[in-house]
Amino acid sequence: MSRLHRNPLRDERGAAVIELALVAPILALMTIGINDVSQAFNRRLTLEQAAQRAIEKVMQTTGDTTPEETIKTEAAAQGDVDEDDVTVSYRLECDGEEVADFDTECEEGQSESRWLQVTVSGTYEPMFPTHYFGDSDDKLYHMTATAGMRTS
Repeated sequence: MSRLHRNPLRDERGAAVIELALVAPILALMTIGINDVSQAFNRRLTLEQAAQRAIEKVMQTTGDTTPEETIKTEAAAQGDVDEDDVTVSYRLECDGEEVADFDTECEEGQSESRWLQVTVSGTYEPMFPTHYFGDSDDKLYHMTATAGMRTS
């Protein structure tokens, strides 16, 4: 009989369930967002490692392919991208200043350094078409990773 005479405004049974129902969607969105950003970061690391591993292969070029082809093939395989998404470039510096033509020689007395650079481009598609960093029309994260090595 005492249950019938209780004041329903003072009854606190079920308050925790209601609070959980209000907070659970926010926690779920935060968890999904963190997971999505961490997967994008993992994709970025994969591209960086692909560029670095491709540079390591420069000395393992066979007589059947050029160093550029070997690097592109390795980077594409490691980064899970097309070979068209891999760029190999060379740079010549004379006394720290970049020279337009890689095949030239520095003037006498200048310090010369030649560089090989590999750039790998890729994309990441988030679980939801929401961008956390910036905005893109195609709803993809566009990423590039670059690795370089001095050759002389």
